[in-house]
Amino acid sequence: MNQQLGQLSLLVRDYDEAIAYYTQILDFELLEDTKLSETKRWVRIAPPGSSCHLLLAKAGNEIQQKQIGFQAGGRVFLFLYTDDFWRDYEKYTARGVEFIREPAEESYGTVSVFRDLYGNLWDLIERNQTD
Repeated sequence: MNQQLGQLSLLVRDYDEAIAYYTQILDFELLEDTKLSETKRWVRIAPPGSSCHLLLAKAGNEIQQKQIGFQAGGRVFLFLYTDDFWRDYEKYTARGVEFIREPAEESYGTVSVFRDLYGNLWDLIERNQTD
């Protein structure tokens, strides 16, 4: 059996606000932005070359709005792998990204935790070559 994750849904307040943040601050690519109705769009983003995408889903009701930035209950939700931790860490820091955990050398690689514009926690990770 051959399976893989294709995309994850990420709750956002506003499509354009989210697109701007993820493409201009984190350098993700806008893969698709299709209008489905007056209020709903199919918006997919991803880091360049990634096979897994994020589907930006605008919160459509009060329950969903309360979950923006808290989809994982306050735990790290997303893991962004990089081939150069310090390049991305310094670039993101210069762009105002809030890192809430100092960079650390772990058995699996170099890692730090940051918050995105909605409060979602991300690990920025450069994995060891043997990992």
